[in-house]
Amino acid sequence: MHTLEPYFNWRNYYRAEDDNRSPFYGREYSEFEFTDHIYDHAIHPQWDNFGSTTLFMKILFVDYSGGYAIIELIGEWNDLLYNDIMTMKRDIAEELMYEGIDKFILIGENVLNFHASDEEYYAEWFDELEDGWVIGLNFREHVLADMTAADLDSFINFGGQFQEAAWRSFTPENLCAYLGKLMQHRLPV
Repeated sequence: MHTLEPYFNWRNYYRAEDDNRSPFYGREYSEFEFTDHIYDHAIHPQWDNFGSTTLFMKILFVDYSGGYAIIELIGEWNDLLYNDIMTMKRDIAEELMYEGIDKFILIGENVLNFHASDEEYYAEWFDELEDGWVIGLNFREHVLADMTAADLDSFINFGGQFQEAAWRSFTPENLCAYLGKLMQHRLPV
């Protein structure tokens, strides 16, 4: 796992550590010191620790005028033992929402497992977004099955076209526009 880096090709568009409105503003990263682990596996030092012991993230892009944030995840999403959604919502999503973000794109291809608990924080996040949304892109099939079994598809849009999005072939702005159009077709008028 230590060789899995967050997606690097958008760093010329956005760097969370340089954004004074970002929860990760001012962070400094090492290329050589592996300080964070998921269980007994070291992870690349470019991932951001947001308070979970098993789930880490990287904010790849934020567009404040459009209200978008693209976040890549790695690890085990464990609400059952660690209430990862509470930590993510309180410490990351709410800070971004305060800055006007109401559309969240979560890239989950490096999320290895999902363990559900209750849906309270998902429902709260969904309700607070009003006209916004949360999309899950490219989660593994077994993770999607566990999320669906937990009824999270009531709060997070995932699967179908969101599973097929070749997000790396887009610029961040074009990905946000593409997903925004998909959501316009899904949401009732």
